[in-house]
Amino acid sequence: MSLLNPKSIKFDIGGGREVTIETGKMARQADGAVTVRQGNCILLATVVANKEPKPGQGFFPLSVDYQEKFGSAGRIPGSFFKREARLNDYEILTSRLIDRALRPLFPEDYLCEVQVLVSLISSDDEVMPDSLACLAASAALAVSDIPIQEIISEVRVGRINGELIINPTRSQLAVSDFEFLIAATDKNIMMVEGESNECQEEDLIKAIEAGHAAIQLQVTAQEQLRDLVGSATKRDYTKPYRNEELNEKITAFAKDKMYAISSAASAKHERSDAYSALKEEVKTFLAEENPEMSEDDKALISLYFGDLQYYVVRDMILNDRKRLDGRGTEDIRQLEMEIDNLPTPHGSALFTRGETQSLTTVTLGTPLDELLVESAHKSDYTKFILHYNFPPFSTGEVKMMRGVGRREVGHGNLAMRSLKKMMPGSDYPYTVRVVSDILESNGSSSMATVCAGSLALMDAGVPLKKHVSGVAMGLIKKGDDFAILTDILGDEDHLGDMDFKVTGTRDGICGVQMDIKVDGLSMDVMRQALEQAKKGRMHILEAMYACTPNAREEVKPHAPRMVKIIIDKEYIGAVIGPGGKVIQEIQRETGATINIEEVDNRGEVSIFSKEKASLERALAWINGLVAVPVVGDTYEGTVKSIKEFGAFVEFLPKKEGLLHISEISWKRLETMDGIFKEGDKVKVKLLDVDQKTGKFKLSRKALIPKPEAQPKQGE
Repeated sequence: MSLLNPKSIKFDIGGGREVTIETGKMARQADGAVTVRQGNCILLATVVANKEPKPGQGFFPLSVDYQEKFGSAGRIPGSFFKREARLNDYEILTSRLIDRALRPLFPEDYLCEVQVLVSLISSDDEVMPDSLACLAASAALAVSDIPIQEIISEVRVGRINGELIINPTRSQLAVSDFEFLIAATDKNIMMVEGESNECQEEDLIKAIEAGHAAIQLQVTAQEQLRDLVGSATKRDYTKPYRNEELNEKITAFAKDKMYAISSAASAKHERSDAYSALKEEVKTFLAEENPEMSEDDKALISLYFGDLQYYVVRDMILNDRKRLDGRGTEDIRQLEMEIDNLPTPHGSALFTRGETQSLTTVTLGTPLDELLVESAHKSDYTKFILHYNFPPFSTGEVKMMRGVGRREVGHGNLAMRSLKKMMPGSDYPYTVRVVSDILESNGSSSMATVCAGSLALMDAGVPLKKHVSGVAMGLIKKGDDFAILTDILGDEDHLGDMDFKVTGTRDGICGVQMDIKVDGLSMDVMRQALEQAKKGRMHILEAMYACTPNAREEVKPHAPRMVKIIIDKEYIGAVIGPGGKVIQEIQRETGATINIEEVDNRGEVSIFSKEKASLERALAWINGLVAVPVVGDTYEGTVKSIKEFGAFVEFLPKKEGLLHISEISWKRLETMDGIFKEGDKVKVKLLDVDQKTGKFKLSRKALIPKPEAQPKQGE
């Protein structure tokens, strides 16, 4: 009898591409473990849950980590220790995608700690593993006895020449005009994230519908595997202590007061202080009524107070069409924006929307500043970097500063993907770093980063094609009644049923990030939310164009100058010189920094300098090195040496020709004395190139009009 007893299910995701989900062979001591395979790409997903919640546990402790093993692609990590270390940004972003899709699957009263680990253990050059990672995690939960309410999956949707493609290959994705990752159950959309080349709202709807159809097939496959394993029955779990009588007392005492605070249209901190004061009133009231209240009941006060706030605010928005700050459902908070507000950065902008504010800077660097992005699949460099920082003072809090968190990575990635769509092409010579520091936050700080980043890039002289703005949408839904909210506050995000961020230009969508917390959201509601988001985006864009309609024609005086030229591959050696002698001489003599690399059988030469004159001198030098002398062309030369028969003139770098005494002037010269001195500049014409010796014949006379013949005496 075999020690292992694997069971598997196979299905086709289209185009003859087969996916296999297998369990029972690896990681058998986990509560649930599966491998998902497509081509040579194999993911291992494991889930383990504690049997009991920790004492006093008040929230659901779910942790999700996705990691790519370098050995999966036959590579060794480039770090000093030569082993996988902390998760890189790509792994963090994939972990977040899985987490956001899985979290709503668990019962609200399930508080046991759950750990989900997904590892890439075999890589395929064409298969994108992140689009299979959520399928693997959900399948591991499906074959376990951990209590989940539904099964989900996730797919990527691309489009090539108008045709929608499910889980496109890497090659297909390179030419796709959009990509959206969609997570869903068989009935409901849970999450959407992605980017596009200014697609229209209806294009996004069609992508979501196509993705959902593919997900339904994957959910069915997981259900078949679950039934094959016999894990449809889930474990019992300890439910947290509840006291409905206490809940009713809190509601009766505080409901009207809660409504009065919520409807007062006050500022964030004023409203927060009022809520805190009301909570203390509730505690005092309950303590006076029941001095012997148990510690368990005391711990429930915050829970029930939060529940009351949830229902009161939602009912206020649905019934009165009134929001926490007094706005209408489609109103955007007051906008304030300015550029060039910092003297030293190469570009800067301060963007304020209500109580959310981003201070964003742009720095222009050389190709040497490019960011190395290393994954199991490959190591690559990127020239556009965006960093998002969320310090605790932005919300008036005191917290430990322990480096960049996953939230900051996720918010920064959305802004980066959105702005990157409008960045100049690959021939743009600069490496560009955008840094957004959130100085105030009350909702939609990632969208403030997009707006501030667009303004700062224009201020830096980066030739951004168009302005990009962003707006965060919310949804309150109860039965068939719903309200779509434009430019949501932090509380509206927390208490609402949807957080839908949309970025774009006047001509279309550049990026989306959506999390849905409610079942049964129709595509008609989605369409309405997208149309309302478009109105909000346009409103913000008009203000941005009023602030600065175009990018600066030139970078600021203190910003570095840079040009990039393309040379034939055969001239790379001439520019570098033996042992780097030539390129070092150019840098030493001009003060410019030069970077040269071979790309697509061509030489890409980037010249960088803080002074325009230095840049032009280095550019002229390199152009001379790679220039091919053309017979009949005119050159500005330098006299290098003088002989009795003429002068040797350097008319291109390292290229000298003979200016014979007979070619200096129409007048016959008997001697070279006093005609030139070394270092003199002289304009010459290339008359000929000796095919045997390669020597150049120059003429100054050919550039001087021939004098008319003088009449002879007596004529």
